[in-house]
Amino acid sequence: MFAGKVAVVTGAAGALGQAVAQHFMDRDARVVCLDISDELLERSFPSRDGDHVFRACDLTDRSSCESAISAVLEATGRIDILANIAGGFMMGDPVHETADETWDFLFNLNTRSIMYMAAAVVPHMLAAGSGKIVNVAARAAHAGVPTMGPYTASKAAVMRLTESMALELRESGINVNSILPGTIDTPRNRSDMPNADHSTWVPTADLAEVVGFLASDAARAVHGAGVPVDGLS
Repeated sequence: MFAGKVAVVTGAAGALGQAVAQHFMDRDARVVCLDISDELLERSFPSRDGDHVFRACDLTDRSSCESAISAVLEATGRIDILANIAGGFMMGDPVHETADETWDFLFNLNTRSIMYMAAAVVPHMLAAGSGKIVNVAARAAHAGVPTMGPYTASKAAVMRLTESMALELRESGINVNSILPGTIDTPRNRSDMPNADHSTWVPTADLAEVVGFLASDAARAVHGAGVPVDGLS
């Protein structure tokens, strides 16, 4: 399905990132896995196929993103898909009591990481005349939630960035879309919420399927969408 394509996956060492990276690997893409440290990537991908690329990258730092993408292009010669999976979640205080560190953490990881990767990758997609970009927003981006102001605001910003980029790039053959997950079924979430009904949470493999669709030619007419993937019934 993705034979001959190069897919960059950020946050690849995380639960959702692993699922998305594996989805592309299983469908014959050459996958570039980016995350904060080589140690995390080695732990998440102990059996590495030599065709894929694994590289440490601080996604909250513009120069680190530029260096990583430069190295990726040297190794692969192209980037067809950018899956911006990296992100973070944090409950907190009311907005008026929230520390700068919380705002910075969530906006840097959830929002600026997308901006920095776009700055590094989009020029090469423009030169190629094609590309697919998939971002991760959240169901919570639709409305404010008490003590989740920085998180919901950062994910709402992802939705607006996605829509803006889609309008800017659609005439150049580049599709930009996002997914809006509900609670994702991960070991961390199960540990943090042991009494919740886990049976309704979204499996990472299901989210990876939607990312894969948006990154495929089947979604060539889809621009600026925010696709809800918010739970099992």
